[in-house]
Amino acid sequence: MPLFDNHQTASTMTEAEALEKEHKSSNVNGFTEASTEDMFDHTYKEKEGHKPPMVIVWRNVFLMSLLHIGAVYSLFLIPTASHLTLLWSALCFLISALGITAGAHRLWSHRSYKATLPLRIFLGAANSMAFQNDIFEWARDHRVHHKYSETDADPHNARRGFFFAHIGWLLVRKHPDVIEKGRKLEISDLKADKVVMFQRKYYKPSVLLMCFFIPMFVPWYLWGESLWVAYFIPTVLRYTLVLNAAWLVNSAAHMWGNRPYDKNINPRENKFVTFSAIGEGFHNYHHTFPFDYATSEFGCKLNITTCFIDAMCFLGLARDCKRGSPEVVQARVLRTGDGSNRCG
Repeated sequence: MPLFDNHQTASTMTEAEALEKEHKSSNVNGFTEASTEDMFDHTYKEKEGHKPPMVIVWRNVFLMSLLHIGAVYSLFLIPTASHLTLLWSALCFLISALGITAGAHRLWSHRSYKATLPLRIFLGAANSMAFQNDIFEWARDHRVHHKYSETDADPHNARRGFFFAHIGWLLVRKHPDVIEKGRKLEISDLKADKVVMFQRKYYKPSVLLMCFFIPMFVPWYLWGESLWVAYFIPTVLRYTLVLNAAWLVNSAAHMWGNRPYDKNINPRENKFVTFSAIGEGFHNYHHTFPFDYATSEFGCKLNITTCFIDAMCFLGLARDCKRGSPEVVQARVLRTGDGSNRCG
């Protein structure tokens, strides 16, 4: 639901007027203005001269290679798995994906809605199942990504190519500017969140429990699946698929698709990424309006994560969902969009 309801059309309201009204309305509803920590910093300038050398982290190369080899092997085990194991694997995929999309991303990185303690605990556990760095580090790096998108300070700068944006950034040392800008971010909200800091303190045991033990133990104990299949399909294969689905947001959604909201930035609308990352592929919209809890102007359409958050609101476990108003969206489309169709 929009933050305010107004029948004045975008053609009679400038974008500046709409934004001003949006901010006033958000304050009435208990929000402050969208944090500048996830808005692009136009004052940042890349350092001139030679780029620092790329330092490969061979341990990560080995582990990621081993993981993907295991995932390929897992595909050959699918015909031997029971239907319950395959359903359980899909459920684990959804839970771990929500730990990233609804948790680390929309809740903790962008503060686009508020969640009660039980929901935050669930999302924290789901995030450990996803095993993509703890919430604190994930949210900090994601704010840096938005603030310095497609520059040396962007952790997965897509200008360095598809492979780097997809997985390569995890196989090398961070660019010094990423580290420098990450240290200067305002992240007091993350430090004040007890769920975030508890997960950070006990991250390794929580990953062993949520990402590896539970996905493997449940099918073995409850319906007699072999430990071999239970390890490779709901654990290794599911984990690898979740990783790549999230990485596609950094790579494919920054390279391929249309830009109906802002043609001056790289992020695109990409339907395949929307499907694989349960709603995160409306990326041109998201980088234009990072405060919007739905990451899309189309609500639940093709957006499982938004449906989940809406369901949590219905149950009283979430509230105060921030939304881009139609006036602001339409004004931005007319001013900076590439003229392509917006479709959900």
